[in-house]
Amino acid sequence: MTFLELYRVEFNQEMKKTGRMLESIPDGDFNWKPHEKSMPLGRLAGHVSDIPDRVTSILYTDVLVRPLGYVPFTATSKAEALERFATCSAEAEAALRSVTEDQLAGEWAVKLGDKTITQLPRAMALRLVVLNHLIHHRAQLGVYLRLLNAPIPGMFGPSADDLGH
Repeated sequence: MTFLELYRVEFNQEMKKTGRMLESIPDGDFNWKPHEKSMPLGRLAGHVSDIPDRVTSILYTDVLVRPLGYVPFTATSKAEALERFATCSAEAEAALRSVTEDQLAGEWAVKLGDKTITQLPRAMALRLVVLNHLIHHRAQLGVYLRLLNAPIPGMFGPSADDLGH
């Protein structure tokens, strides 16, 4: 299998897991955060919902430029986070179906204003900026859920909540 074929399979698996984690968010205070240095629940849920959108940027642009003062998406409800995630993941899946292996050879960069934050080959960006990044923040969301006494779905096998513990 090619990188792209393997990536599509992994992407779809991770989107299912992420959807289950977002569905576990309790409705309530989306301004809650476990520590003063932590992002609020709504910001974290919004970030997790938004990360699949990076696929289309990586595949269709050479540079993602975040203007100074950029305000990221912050979910105000579970429904809003799930809606954003459904849109972003569906658009990403469609983009992954339309791209060819040859198109992954180019470079992709992220800039904040004029400053380059990172520059990577597209295939590497798909792994690091999308999947690794998503898995990291999804795990962070799992910690938030545990602290809120919300059930956590298993990601790589059953969780204690899945087993009724």
